[in-house]
Amino acid sequence: MTHQVRQQAVLRLIRDRAISTQAELVEALREEGHDVVQTTVSRDVSELGLVKVRAPSGRLVYAAPGAGDEDRLRSVGIALRRYALWVEAAGPLVVVTTPPGYASALAQAIDEGCHPGIAGTVAGNNTVFVAPRDGTPAGALQAEFAAHLSADRVSPRRRRG
Repeated sequence: MTHQVRQQAVLRLIRDRAISTQAELVEALREEGHDVVQTTVSRDVSELGLVKVRAPSGRLVYAAPGAGDEDRLRSVGIALRRYALWVEAAGPLVVVTTPPGYASALAQAIDEGCHPGIAGTVAGNNTVFVAPRDGTPAGALQAEFAAHLSADRVSPRRRRG
């Protein structure tokens, strides 16, 4: 079996089945007669650029790059509605405030969403700093996040009180 044939099998399997782990992928390949070990599958996952997306069941499963982008971005919206209390643009960053202890969960959801306009996040206890990529204005990202929140949780300036 060639490298290319095995990787085509991997892509077909993740398209046709909900596969969450490399061990599950090894088993699925073996069921089809491919003699593979976990390290080979790990290398294939990396070379193919496979990503994890949330399946309708809620379980994270492998997908080809670009697959499930809408689902990943939808999950960011869900996380914002669940955790965000406040969102505002602050200079080149977007600042999202959460209840104490929830910033890490929100930052992880944003990072896993692989938003093309977000370079990364930094989370504290109740605050997430979102760093937009070059060419993505903080105000545009704030507006996108704000679309997931009610109007009273979004402001160009945070009211102190």
